[in-house]
Amino acid sequence: MPARSSLNVSLTPELEKFVASRVKSGRYQTASEVVREALRLLESHEQEKALAYRELKRELQSAAAEAEAQGAKFYSGEEVFGELRRRSAERRKRKAS
Repeated sequence: MPARSSLNVSLTPELEKFVASRVKSGRYQTASEVVREALRLLESHEQEKALAYRELKRELQSAAAEAEAQGAKFYSGEEVFGELRRRSAERRKRKAS
């Protein structure tokens, strides 16, 4: 069994009530078990999000490469946002005058 360390955490009254209800349900024996399970689920969720992000990025890069091969022009994020900032500044100047 891996070594365990202790960490004190402050919970809102609602979360404290939730943890107590999970222990009372009999599914968990201690509040620590509830918190460990919650952290395992959070870790799993974050890993799934990271995987989905990497997959989306890969798909976007593949689609961009395919479109460029067919002659489409693409702009970097910096170029796009730079142009948006420039246009926004121009509009503000026109409204101010």
